[in-house]
Amino acid sequence: MSKIMIALGGNALGSTPAEQRQLAAHASKAIADLIAQGHQVVVSHGNGPQAGMIESAFRLASTADSSIPAVPLNDCVAMSQAYIGYHLQNALREELLRRGIRKEVVSVVTQAVVDEKDPAFLQPSKPIGSFYSREEAQLKAESEQMRFVEDSGRGYRQVVASPQPVRIVEAEAVRKLIASGQIVITAGGGGIPVFEQSGALIPAQAVIDKDAASARLAAELDLDDLFILTAVDKVAIHYGTPQQRDLDKVTPEEARAWIAEGQFPSGSMLPKVESALRFVESKPGRRAVITSLEKAGAAIRGETGTFFCSGAAASARSSAPFFGA
Repeated sequence: MSKIMIALGGNALGSTPAEQRQLAAHASKAIADLIAQGHQVVVSHGNGPQAGMIESAFRLASTADSSIPAVPLNDCVAMSQAYIGYHLQNALREELLRRGIRKEVVSVVTQAVVDEKDPAFLQPSKPIGSFYSREEAQLKAESEQMRFVEDSGRGYRQVVASPQPVRIVEAEAVRKLIASGQIVITAGGGGIPVFEQSGALIPAQAVIDKDAASARLAAELDLDDLFILTAVDKVAIHYGTPQQRDLDKVTPEEARAWIAEGQFPSGSMLPKVESALRFVESKPGRRAVITSLEKAGAAIRGETGTFFCSGAAASARSSAPFFGA
């Protein structure tokens, strides 16, 4: 049996509380399948739409009422961790109880240390919040001093700095919770970005990519597999063109070549591929898969998804269904 990190995309959890409850219940079925098989599971999640929604709501409210303060992005990330974690932990707990499995599920507010000199602070690239038309984005960029990019043909979104996580502050606490038999939801939204200065943790105005944080934490916890759930069934090259080719298995050498060609959009698939690559190369035998939430069950059986692995040990493990049966 494997020790697995499940990284859920923020977009896969909807944009309203009602959608989020419904989609959290759906996601919990795939997670519960793994737990029922005896795997040790840790859950992380994105927060792009949710953190952007919270930030936008406070900013608009402060404009209408001067007594309401605007909320810094790091605090919005913290709020989104609790908001999403609350729905996920209850949905997963209920799904496990329906199956006669009694396990505690807990959410941990998580911080990620980043480097003040990370070049990402000079070039914001992480999309957050709602989608806008080109005209709406131009208007908001001019009136609110925001930066927007087109996001995978779905519209325009605000972008903010997204530095690489150096370490996860609460990793040891998560390790102890796992050892006690609890299912932990952690590194929500990639964690609250902080600078470490003389022992103090100073908030950084940025958003951590949840896949980068998940890969970092999974390596720190010595997990076996990283399972990234997103909006597509498989990673593709030449995406959206007549030459599009979906990928089944990817070696680190192939991944690097396609990254150099610019095959993966920087604000969406690129960080997922880079995180998968970073994780499988952190220790021999580790594997990662990228697939959609809807196809998670099939990916568990090795029937779909894009698999990343390297080394003889990983090759041996990949001859069976991804997580076994």
